[in-house]
Amino acid sequence: MKITATTILGPLLIQPDVFEDARGFFFESFNQRKFEQLAGISDTFVQDNHSGSARNILRGLHYQIRQPQGKLIRVVAGEIFDVALDLRKNSPTLGQWVGNHLSAENRLMFWIPHGFAHGFLSLTEYSEVIYKTTDYWAPEFERCIVWDDPGLAIDWPLQGEKPVLSKKDQEGLPFSKAELFP
Repeated sequence: MKITATTILGPLLIQPDVFEDARGFFFESFNQRKFEQLAGISDTFVQDNHSGSARNILRGLHYQIRQPQGKLIRVVAGEIFDVALDLRKNSPTLGQWVGNHLSAENRLMFWIPHGFAHGFLSLTEYSEVIYKTTDYWAPEFERCIVWDDPGLAIDWPLQGEKPVLSKKDQEGLPFSKAELFP
């Protein structure tokens, strides 16, 4: 397993060791011992989520102000552009974002610790995302930052197209009004 730090302290890009032959492939998508030893991720995961999205579906930027969730994200079909936005009040990278292309083909995983908002854009006709979380979904604590806040200048690879958003995501707040983590 190869761990790559991102431009923001906390989120990590994880490349698993993949074993391929004429029959197909195999890799460990999660091994608590290896994640702790190699990446310093000692969090306990309590929930797995699985979503499917058509092209240009944009989900996010979501976070829970209480019961914050660390997320380990991977794609099992298609490709996404996955974004983590730093919401840690005392962080030198507060308000900065990092994005990665995750796909079923490249098999990269993205670790986003709590203290970040998360969102992704589906880049292929259909994509499926599986992610582990470190706390349970708590809709009463869920918050949303608008995806296209000009102050954040997230470079979503939309290629001139408009994203498809849920009602909740259309009503996201600007970063300047977001509740932050201590």
